[in-house]
This record gives sequence, C-alpha cells and structure tokens, in this order.
Amino acid sequence: MGHTGAKLQLQLPAMLPDIAISQSAPIRHIKDIAASIGVSNNDLEYYGKHKAKLLLSLIDHSKIAKHHLVLVTAITPTPAGEGKTTVSVGLTDGLNLIEKKAMAVLREPSLGPVFGMKGGATGGGYSQIIPMEDINLHFTGDFSAIEKANNLLAALIDHNLQNKKRSLNIDPRTIVWKRVMDMNDRALRHIVIGLGGTANGITREDGFNITPASEIMAILCMCTGMDDLKRRLGNIYIGSTFSGEPVFARDLNAVGAMAILLKDAIKPNLVQTLEGNPAILHGGPFASIAQGTNSVLATQMGLSLSDYVITEAGFAADLGAEKFFDIKCAEAGLKPDAVVMVATIRALRHHGGAKKEELAVPSPERVEKGLPNLARHLENMYLFGMKAVVAINAFPGDTEEEVEIIKSFCRHYQTEAIVCTGFTEGGKGMTALAHAVTKLVENNGSHFHPLYEREMSIEEKIFTIATKVYGAGSVEYSVKAKTQLKHIKGLGFDTLPVCMAKTPKSLSDDERRYGRPENFIVTVREFEFAAGAGFVIPILGEMMRMPGLPAIPAAEGIDIDADGVITGLS
Repeated sequence: MGHTGAKLQLQLPAMLPDIAISQSAPIRHIKDIAASIGVSNNDLEYYGKHKAKLLLSLIDHSKIAKHHLVLVTAITPTPAGEGKTTVSVGLTDGLNLIEKKAMAVLREPSLGPVFGMKGGATGGGYSQIIPMEDINLHFTGDFSAIEKANNLLAALIDHNLQNKKRSLNIDPRTIVWKRVMDMNDRALRHIVIGLGGTANGITREDGFNITPASEIMAILCMCTGMDDLKRRLGNIYIGSTFSGEPVFARDLNAVGAMAILLKDAIKPNLVQTLEGNPAILHGGPFASIAQGTNSVLATQMGLSLSDYVITEAGFAADLGAEKFFDIKCAEAGLKPDAVVMVATIRALRHHGGAKKEELAVPSPERVEKGLPNLARHLENMYLFGMKAVVAINAFPGDTEEEVEIIKSFCRHYQTEAIVCTGFTEGGKGMTALAHAVTKLVENNGSHFHPLYEREMSIEEKIFTIATKVYGAGSVEYSVKAKTQLKHIKGLGFDTLPVCMAKTPKSLSDDERRYGRPENFIVTVREFEFAAGAGFVIPILGEMMRMPGLPAIPAAEGIDIDADGVITGLS
C-alpha cells in the first residue's frame, strides 16, 4: 500500500480511572434489571441490592435456538490485552440503544490478576459492568465455593492414604489432584505436605494451582444442571492404585459433599452495565489450560431471556474461539450467529515489529506489516463456518491513516472494520458495531460447524488444530507425551475433544514469533486430561497453573477509607 507518515490522530476525551467512573455512575436495584428481562422476584436470590442469582428453572430450551449468540474474540494480543470485555460490554449497550434486547454473558474475575498485574475483568471506561468493586473482589462467593469443593477432595485423598481400614491403595506418586487458592503465590507451586510424623498424614510432594485452573471450575462451566455436575465431579481422575487401577472422585464417595458446596455457585449471577443493561457473569476457567469461557448454564440463561447474547472467549481466536467452538458449542449444542474480531492498532504495530516502548507511536508501515495476523484469525473463522466483523478498539494515538489501512484490508476479506469508542463514549460509541452485528445476524451469514469430528483420534485432532488454525507444518511429541497419550487411550478418553494449552502471545507455540508464522513445528511436551470437564489437554511449552506476583503488585496501590470507599482497583 506504500503508506508513509501519520495523519490526524483520533480525538478521544481524557478519562477518569475505571473505579471512579464506576463509583460515580447511577446504579439500579437488581430487581429492576431482572424486571427488564421478565424475571420476577420469586426467581431471584438476592446478594444485596445490586447482585442476584438466577434460578436454573428460568432456562427455556425452546427459546435458545431462536435467539442470537455473538462471540467476541481477538487477534493475538499484546501483554496488556486488546479489550475484548470492554468491546463486549459496549456492544451490549450499543445494541440496546438501537432497540435490540441484548445481554452480556461473561466470565467472573479472579483475585490473582486483580491483585497482581492485569487488574479486574469488568470492562473499562464507560463500557463497564457494575458494581465493579464487588465483582472484582468476592462477588457472590462462586470462586470460594469452587476452592472449597476442590480442597475437600484433596483432603479426602490424603485421608484415604492415612486411613488403612478403608484405603483404596492409592499410589501417592500418581496423585495428580492439587489444592487451589485464588491468589498469585509462586511459593505454593511445589510443596511437601504431611510433615511432622505419622499423625499428620503421608509425606508426599504436592502443590497449589490458582482457582481458575481447578478442574472443578471447568466442570462448573461445562455442566448443564445438578445431575450433570455430579456426574462430572464423579469422573474426576485422581491417580491410580499400586496395582495400576484408575481412581476417580466417585471412588472416595466425595461427589455429594462437593456438590453441596457448589449448590449456589451453579446458579448464574445477574448484574448490570453502567448504562443499566443486564449482564450475567458466571465462572472463570483459564483460557490457556481450560476452555476459557463462561458457563454453559449462563449462556443458556442469557439466550432464554434476551434476543442477543454477547459473550467472549479468553485470549485470541486461536485459543479462546477455537475452544469455544470445538468444546463448549459442540458439547452444549450451541450455534453462534456471528463473531466480533477485536483488533487494536497497537497490537498490529506489535505484530509489525514495534517494540514495547513503540506501541503508542503511530506507524502505518508497522500496521500494514502486522495485518497478516488479523488475516489468519479472520480465515480461521471461516473454518468454523463463521463470519466476522472487525472491531478496532480505539486508543489515544491511533491515526486516521492507520485506521484506513485496516478498513481497506478488511474489505478484501468481505468484512467491515469499525472504530469502536465504547471506552470513552459507552454505548453510543458502539452503535455502528451494533448495526454491523445485527446485519450479519439478520443476513444469516454464518453456518457454524466444529472443526473436527469427535471420533477422530487425539493425534488427528491436534494435527487439525495445529495446521489449520495455527499454521503449523507438522506436530511432534516428546517421549513423555507419547507415554502419557498411551495411558489416556488406555483409560478410554481418546474420543474426548482436545483443549490445547499454549502461549497466547503467538499463533505458534513460541511466544517470540509474532505476526503470522507459517510451517513451523508444534511440539507436544506432555499431556494432562480433565475427565470430569470432558477434554484432553495437550501442553505445548511451559504452562503456569499458579502465577506469581509482578515486581510491583497491583495490591500495593489498592486501599479503602473509613467510609468504605475503595480506590486503586482497575
């Protein structure tokens, strides 16, 4: 295209911190939000004036197929992320402004990022979900319930090792179940438990994961009701006996007690956007080693109560969207109608070679060089029969010339690219995107289908994803991975979908390869599997299940005064 220089920059107003905007906004009683979607007081369980749980009896399967599911995903992000949640919330407000009955259905935040580096997960600026402070902290206690259920199972495992009269003869060396805590704490990744003599249990190696990495989180988000939840909890694989027989949670008679701890957590949470539109937040599994989407029940609830449901999947489309389609939608029978592909000019500069300190510097040349990354993600949507509209999430420093480069490029892909200013303008900055999404839906442009068949072997599924979605040329397996794969097949789990675990920083399995790498080798280092959640996890590279805090944790800047006013949350 030969563009040089930078023309007029987009004019965006100065912004207050997210928490200041949240605290200054009017907030409606949650019963009014419920009434706007036809939900009565009898179908709510209140958590104060601004939060409530929705009874599962509100799910109406006769309405689900008639309403529209829109996925918000993104190109390969910079470390700070590209604003999928902000776009999701803004689009929900924008759709309601053009008189479409829309609801955001998203994941709950984890305390780890809140007190660590990334911050909360309620959107940003004037495209937020409120009450922001409650949601980003304890909310309705779902994460705590998941943590307790997870750790109850851990306690029962160690009790069985100690209790010789009722022992299942579990080999401690094979135990894969770990305890969890919803906090970043690197010191707990690898620990030794049972010290202090025979009265204090069997000494063995153990460790903690962060709560979003718990299989129980993944199970809660995949289940379709209490009976299905209990079935999946029972299928959790713990380890094996000394004779090599598999041991599951059901063998420890753990299912009933774990389900009781989750009896409220299974119900989706109703809150609202800054503009008073309904939003459901429920569940929060990791997007790298789990499915990275909100619960099936929350999505079904949203589709029962609104004409349009706006949801998102973690990280970029190669991770979040692929798992959303091949795991969540395929398992739950959901049929999405459209995709919004979030892109930022700073991310395209990044993929075009800009260094961290140069991301805010206008550069049409680097934007143009970064476009192949956007192209790969758009092409990937076609693999699933989906059409996308591109949302350019606006940042200060974006230029009109850079925007026009993206728009011109997208026209070659027969899609629109629309500048979105929801962060600074709320719903009114998202109405153009809202019109584009409704046009896509009403023209019935998408015909969803999974990428692979369940009957395919695990190796075939991995090869399909690696070559078609990532752009790899081949797949290799370590000796350890081959041994583990043989074990997985021996347990009868070879027909499960695969939940790929890899870096979100690249389309490849090497985070240093930006843009659109081609014909590289994907290496499966090892396997895990989540029999309860219902997927096999091929691990490409090193995956972190318990993050550490950054050099300057966000927790150091958070405070509360004598009147209960919180500052520093983002």
